[in-house]
Amino acid sequence: MNDTIQVFNNHAMGVVTQEQIDALCPAAKEAVQTLEQGTGEGSDFLGWLHLPSGIDEATLASIESCARQLRTDCDYVVAIGIGGSYLGAKAVIEALNDAFAAYKPAAGAKVLFAGNNIGEDYIHDLMDLLDGKRFGIVVISKSGTTTEPAIAFRLLKEMLERQQGKEFAARHTVAITDAARGALRSLATEEGYQTYVIPDNVGGRFSVLTPVGLLPIAVAGFDIRALVAGAVEMERAGDDLTIRYAATRNALYRAGKKIEILVNFDPRLHFLAEWWKQLYGESEGKDHLGIFPASVDFTTDLHSMGQWIQDGERTIFETVLSVGDQKHSVVIPSDAADLDGLNYIAGRRVDEVNKMAELGTRLAHVDGGVPNLLITIPALTERYLGQLIYFFERACGISGYVLGVNPFNQPGVEAYKKNMFALLNKPGYEAQSAAIQARLKG
Repeated sequence: MNDTIQVFNNHAMGVVTQEQIDALCPAAKEAVQTLEQGTGEGSDFLGWLHLPSGIDEATLASIESCARQLRTDCDYVVAIGIGGSYLGAKAVIEALNDAFAAYKPAAGAKVLFAGNNIGEDYIHDLMDLLDGKRFGIVVISKSGTTTEPAIAFRLLKEMLERQQGKEFAARHTVAITDAARGALRSLATEEGYQTYVIPDNVGGRFSVLTPVGLLPIAVAGFDIRALVAGAVEMERAGDDLTIRYAATRNALYRAGKKIEILVNFDPRLHFLAEWWKQLYGESEGKDHLGIFPASVDFTTDLHSMGQWIQDGERTIFETVLSVGDQKHSVVIPSDAADLDGLNYIAGRRVDEVNKMAELGTRLAHVDGGVPNLLITIPALTERYLGQLIYFFERACGISGYVLGVNPFNQPGVEAYKKNMFALLNKPGYEAQSAAIQARLKG
């Protein structure tokens, strides 16, 4: 078994040639130099580039200590954040967790997430769960004024103080925010919260290996040192894998494959795909350019999306995440009556059947005109997830520069906010509010 993740693009051939991919490799190598030298657009947001190897012992020890206190003192810890302020942590926790952890007794606090939507019933149900419970809060926001997390924090802060008192609330609220400015920084100073810094030069979607991701992951009981070590391994591994991935997906894009579907055959990777979609969607979707990032969970979605992928419009390619070893072994038993016709696989592990479903699906989709890239992950452990996270981050920067966009800004995200603020009559948005009302009447 390989000791690192691997990338294979041999099933992209037929739609694009190796020569077409090779033709983009110089641009990808130039993008690597642009990243390393900090000469491209968005270069003030390259703090993630050598972040793994720059994390010091004091930071890791502090995060572990804080996590231990929250795990010991609380029944639940609510991580409040949106976008990159929660997706990375959620992805790692879900990938490593027992699938039914929510229904089983826990050795320490369970991590919950809030502030990633404005669903009233969601926040009501969360508050109902926390009623009478000892809980802690990890609030993540550079500004402290982003609408979704700000609403959740205001509600949960008031609830925690009312239930446990201001002293308990202050000791069990952690703010991960700007180093010196912003509403959350001011409140944390006033209330005496423990704080960690979101580096100015690390955008949210690249922040999983900062305290933004590391603290919730540690609270959930996972080994953040192994996660960081895996990322360091990939940081130091050279760019053969990242260049291959970036060049291949850009060659496919130029050949008319406008949608990349990230495929997994392990349900624990669902939120890893959600994190990946934000990483690539916000990074590449600029100037009316960019591959649209989508995802499916197989074999589940073969019974819903499988028909479209097999026979629909040929504008897609798939990148398959294939997991090697499973944590557990479950063997299919024999049955004397064999009414379900499964005795032909009796004595085999469930994972063997899943692996053959994976291979069979890839072959069928390639035969149907869907190029397939393959990323193999030896096992779902902290180390290999660290490798995978850094691989996708670095490949994203390279791919964005090959595409010709700034991979590190997200100007389009603000459009909906301005309309929402105007519709809610936020001070300062009077003119836009009047324009919107006139538009709605017209």
